[in-house]
Amino acid sequence: MSELGQGLRKFGFGLMRLPKQGKEFDLEQIKKMVDRFLEEGFTYFDTAWVYTGSENAIRQALVERYPRESFQLATKLASWAGDKSLESSKTQFAQSLERTGAGYFDFYLLHNLGGDRTKLFDSLGIWDYVADLKAQGLIKHYGFSFHAQADELDKILTAHPET
Repeated sequence: MSELGQGLRKFGFGLMRLPKQGKEFDLEQIKKMVDRFLEEGFTYFDTAWVYTGSENAIRQALVERYPRESFQLATKLASWAGDKSLESSKTQFAQSLERTGAGYFDFYLLHNLGGDRTKLFDSLGIWDYVADLKAQGLIKHYGFSFHAQADELDKILTAHPET
């Protein structure tokens, strides 16, 4: 995929809430869901470090079963979770890469920007960090998810036109 969004259909598979059997994920059901999603021509999967267990589930249901070039995988960095340092953010990325087994991420999103979370990402130098990950080939594209007001969105886009 050379152009951002090229080949992406307008439907993604979100992994925040996956089916369970008791307290554990129902991996066989998730595999069926992934298979059907791909059979219908969709290829975008979205998880996050903070979606407990979903990165492991998508490794088993998708990454270990399909060629890497046949899907796009997004995950998210939640610097506001944990000890709120650049080192913990680096640990989150490494854990996400290990949990998914994907080798790289097509999309890496700074998760849930808005208010103090935006200030935290800025103060930790996260924008430079993800630019470096892209330069290393560990992510293809980076951006952010957003849960605040339009005026703040405008400020973020003005400050970070590279996203």
